[in-house]
Amino acid sequence: MSDQAADEAWMRQALAQARVAAEAGEVPVGALLVQGGVVIGQGHNAPLAQCDPTAHAEVQALRQGAQRLGNYRLDGCTLYVTLEPCAMCSAALLHARVARVVYGAAEPKTGAAGSVLDLFAYPQLNHQTQVQGGVLAQECGALLQDFFRQRRQAQRQQAQPLRPDALRTPEVRFAACHPAGQYVSDLPALAGLRLHYHLLGPAQATRTWLLLHGSEGWSEALLPWAQALAEAGARVLCPDLIGFGRSDKPKKGTLHQPQWHAQVLRQLCQRLGVQTAWGGLCVAPDGAMAPAPVGRDSPAFLLGGVLLQGERADAVPFPDAGHRAGPQALARWAPLALAQALGMAGAWPSAPLPQQPGAAAALACQAMEYSPL
Repeated sequence: MSDQAADEAWMRQALAQARVAAEAGEVPVGALLVQGGVVIGQGHNAPLAQCDPTAHAEVQALRQGAQRLGNYRLDGCTLYVTLEPCAMCSAALLHARVARVVYGAAEPKTGAAGSVLDLFAYPQLNHQTQVQGGVLAQECGALLQDFFRQRRQAQRQQAQPLRPDALRTPEVRFAACHPAGQYVSDLPALAGLRLHYHLLGPAQATRTWLLLHGSEGWSEALLPWAQALAEAGARVLCPDLIGFGRSDKPKKGTLHQPQWHAQVLRQLCQRLGVQTAWGGLCVAPDGAMAPAPVGRDSPAFLLGGVLLQGERADAVPFPDAGHRAGPQALARWAPLALAQALGMAGAWPSAPLPQQPGAAAALACQAMEYSPL
């Protein structure tokens, strides 16, 4: 029998151990310890059954082999394992002086034999273990994939429906606030999430404003400004970003990236027929306001403005810590990053933004008169 055929034969025995683990509900990894053509140890994953974080298949096989030989040094042994060893098992194999390690599927998340790091590659160590990967890798990987697929299906079947307030702030908390505006949930980027927005002013207005809240705000704080701008004849779009206000609040912080929020806003603007080549007014985090450059190729019938920071709103939309993934994420990357993702740019003067909505609207309209078109 060739060396390759022998390795595959031993690996199939390790696969049999992995199937035992799968039947017990453990991650299906199996290991076999061989010395001189004789199996002296075998094992499968059992950390759940044994309440032992070290009960990996490799460790189980090493313990059996050491007991059989009466020695913790396992010179001349080869360990076959269906999955690339982790750092813990790799260190144990080195300490045991195992001569050779043969594994099946690579482990891109925790593999310590070359995937994430290679503990066997340090010449400074006083023992060198040979490593060979990829033996029956497809069969080993398929067993793991089937196991996790079945587990995901079982979890979906057992999953309980989300409470009505898991993603959405109860409407009763908004009793003292302005009435709700409109909702949309079928934009492709939303993936079923519900976004709330106010759209004010005449559709035929020659100027449209986009008002965006900061990391602690929502549309409630900007709505008086939106109403004042609408009374001045402008069209105003004032949304609650996902994770804020009346919009849904997914608890995954990684979802809240400026590029994704900008994509949602662009799709919303497209749905509403609002131009997305924004120019006009920018408001800095410190409340300062100034005109932003408007290119000469911008449509003459439409200019845009963006408010990057509104007044701090109270905690109405955030009844518990789980609803605050959006504010926490937005505070990290700052509102200006969203403006940049939307293609906005501007310089910040020292003049403070007026606190009265009417004065803010007047200053906004005055600043927009500079249009070079």
